[in-house]
Amino acid sequence: MAELADLEDPKIRAVNERHGDDHGVNLTKLRAVAKRLKTQQELARGLWATGDTAARLLALLICRPKAFERDELDAMLREARTPKVHDWLVNYVVKKNPHAEELRLAWFGDPDPVVASAGWGLTAERVTKKPDGLDLAGLLDTVETEMKGAPDRLQWSMNTCLAQIGIEHPEYRARAIDIGERLRVLEDYPTSPGCTSPFAPIWITEMVRRQNEK
Repeated sequence: MAELADLEDPKIRAVNERHGDDHGVNLTKLRAVAKRLKTQQELARGLWATGDTAARLLALLICRPKAFERDELDAMLREARTPKVHDWLVNYVVKKNPHAEELRLAWFGDPDPVVASAGWGLTAERVTKKPDGLDLAGLLDTVETEMKGAPDRLQWSMNTCLAQIGIEHPEYRARAIDIGERLRVLEDYPTSPGCTSPFAPIWITEMVRRQNEK
């Protein structure tokens, strides 16, 4: 914890706090600490228990994703209120855990929009990698009726799911683009030069173009 405190940079903290993250550690330096520590599950649990955001990010880098029980991950997600911790927990840990599908189903319709956003994030992953058994038309129905008014993080995950359906499944592409064009969600999101806009019609069209060029 002392080492993490020494890595604190007020300028990084100021930038992160604008995005809802309460830490000031350079993530490249944090990854270097994790590389030195290697995998240490019990240390990871101890770091997580501190509640400190930088410590939790380090915990997610040195943990053993498959070692967590279902209820443990559920509790961790409900405690993970800062965007970066939430994002790393879902992408670095839950996706690699044998309970991922069970948790996806449990979180998908959760009344807490932050928890539900994790369910939608895991669903977007399945749309891309293991779509068999998913009701893609039903997902588009839900996006069409609920995404416009959804809280930010849930809206972002729903939008990702919409785009992935359009990118990966040609039979639903026209409908996905149409939904995006009518809802206009993230149309004005600031996008850095060289990056693709998260506005679904632009995102879908660009990714399909790249696939066709290969």
